[in-house]
Amino acid sequence: MAATTSTSHLFFSFIFSLTILISTVHSHNITDILSKFPDYSLYNSYLTQTKLADEINTRETLTCLVLNNAAMSSLSAKRPLSAIKNALSLLTVLDYFDGQKLHDLSSGTVLSTTLYQTTGNAPGNLGFVNITDLKGGKVGFGSAAPGSTLDSTYVKSVKQIPYNISVVEISAPIVFPGLLTDSAGPDLNLTAVLDKAGCKIFASLVVRSGVLKSYQSAMAKGLTILAPSDMAFAAKGVPDVGKLSSADLVALLQYHALPGYVPKGALKTTTAPIGTMASSGAGKYDLSVSATGDEVTLHTGVDSSRVSGTVVDSTPLCILTVDNVLLPRELFGTSPSPAPALGPVVSPAPSPVSASPSPSPVARSPSPAAMSPPAPPAGSPEGSPSESANDVTKSGAGGVRVSKALGGLAVLLSLMSSVL
Repeated sequence: MAATTSTSHLFFSFIFSLTILISTVHSHNITDILSKFPDYSLYNSYLTQTKLADEINTRETLTCLVLNNAAMSSLSAKRPLSAIKNALSLLTVLDYFDGQKLHDLSSGTVLSTTLYQTTGNAPGNLGFVNITDLKGGKVGFGSAAPGSTLDSTYVKSVKQIPYNISVVEISAPIVFPGLLTDSAGPDLNLTAVLDKAGCKIFASLVVRSGVLKSYQSAMAKGLTILAPSDMAFAAKGVPDVGKLSSADLVALLQYHALPGYVPKGALKTTTAPIGTMASSGAGKYDLSVSATGDEVTLHTGVDSSRVSGTVVDSTPLCILTVDNVLLPRELFGTSPSPAPALGPVVSPAPSPVSASPSPSPVARSPSPAAMSPPAPPAGSPEGSPSESANDVTKSGAGGVRVSKALGGLAVLLSLMSSVL
């Protein structure tokens, strides 16, 4: 009887664990969700053009406040992509709100943070939105800026994946003074921006080598600069760039730029090597990317560097700072190979007059689960067009979650078979 009870308990535990595993497999793709609703085709298109779709797909709990084609057309008219991205970032709330929750706010009003707040471009609490239950079935939305009015209202619920993503339509965009300003226009002083970001050495090298002109000519079509900090050039093991030939210095600086607009959110979804401005062919001067949570790391084959911050994110220009100088293997060789593992040590045969040696203690190996790092929570907008050979190649977060879930399922099945 006891054995039967124990077996039943294990069985139900297995079913519960299986349910949890299956729930982790599910992920969202905002462009795929909106593709089924023609009324939001323009909004969906701008999510792809601004690369916001990439960022949305890597987030776990959020609400997209969408605009219909007429409202989106009014917002986007004669405005640069950078301004449109600001507006859509403010419409991406980092909390889950479905229709019921919007009409049942405990205090009647709430300030909720948005994706725009995470950019670092929002002064004070301007990256928050004010959501207020106006009663009578109406919910108002407005900027958190002092004195702002609730110029937008809830229209309808569009799609929900409970507690993961909610899509609701609102009547008008949420704006505040300065939101729709292009922060990086054609007159942007690139070296001044780099200097202010603590990348003075990099800026001086870019000017001295003539690479600045290459950067400036690429900005209009799309450019992402990976700028090492001044401390990165002083780090141990960094070669003396002053001893590089002119051609090698140019190649090194071009290696620190991607020919396209690739913000951090897009890098988080990258699975294949990406080309740089120095790339002259397949596999030449490329970078690979890994991500864990919100942290992105670039790998050269010689060294690695964390993407430490965003200086400018203004479509089509993005300037990111990196902790280390990126050293391409084409100039500096490959990273040192790890030392070979030592073979088993064979003890000499004991002398006939000695006592038998005590058995050697056996070291326990850590379990694979303890050694494996968590998989990066990356997502992939299937609807994103590939703009060039150097565009980020994406593989959805769903694939990562499926692999992890199936691995866990295999372990559970193995345990159950051994018990039952």
